[in-house]
Amino acid sequence: MSGIGGWLVTGAGGMLAQDVLARLATAGIPAAGVTRADLDITDPAAVRAVLAEHRPAVVVNCAAWTAVDDAETREDEALRINGDGPRHLAESCRELNTVLLHVSTDYVFPGDADKPYAEDAPTGPRGAYGRTKLAGEQAVLTALPDSGFVVRTAWLYGAGGGNFVRTMIKLESVKETLDVVDDQRGQPTWTVDLADRLVRLGQGALAGTAPAGVYHGTSSGETTWFGLTQEIFRLLGADPARVRPTTSEAFVRPAPRPAYSVLGHERWAAAGIEAIGDWREALGRAFTAVRGAGPG
Repeated sequence: MSGIGGWLVTGAGGMLAQDVLARLATAGIPAAGVTRADLDITDPAAVRAVLAEHRPAVVVNCAAWTAVDDAETREDEALRINGDGPRHLAESCRELNTVLLHVSTDYVFPGDADKPYAEDAPTGPRGAYGRTKLAGEQAVLTALPDSGFVVRTAWLYGAGGGNFVRTMIKLESVKETLDVVDDQRGQPTWTVDLADRLVRLGQGALAGTAPAGVYHGTSSGETTWFGLTQEIFRLLGADPARVRPTTSEAFVRPAPRPAYSVLGHERWAAAGIEAIGDWREALGRAFTAVRGAGPG
């Protein structure tokens, strides 16, 4: 199930891809990262050419349209990147007998559950972004039933890009109080933890110990954006009472946000890999690196 080369990581300029490449380097695994300037995944000929050149054992697809609100009015563009792009990658991976790890999102679910979404729970995206990401999932799983892996994640933060945690760190120093949404629940997830699971999953795929299919790559536990911000303030040594709860209606956005983005992690056991641990513990481990990276 392996190619003759190392690993290839798309979307290499992004926050998650940077940590995947760092994790591969730490593991001594040869890897190449390609940015959008290097590879436009919406171009099937370009995808075939780059994969034929590298002949990777594993492709990690971190390339994506992530502008959730813009997707509402530009769904065709988002679909080319989030739907057609993964399909092109999957088809080329099939030709080369290459494993594909494709990063997806909680937005494929409607967000109206009251218990964690299992990996096989029915999907039902409420917005354009979720629809385009679901199309990419389906393309990968259809083309690569034995070597395609979809890893859904949510609420990502890290040192390598703009994100909610870095923004709140910046705002604590300039705002006396902050009003933060308290009616959306999810799992803050450090990109370093997700990168580690992606690498281990790819290694398991090559070894034949990780079954193909859908996995959920988020931290355990759950909180709201309000609860996350209070914890950020606590880690900064600031008064958490300066964070005030509010509702989603106070921050109306073009795209609907899931009220409940908590994902279950049962499938990791089948791969012999432990799920990511508690979100609060992870934030504590991540905080120095994320804070030192500067404002989001």
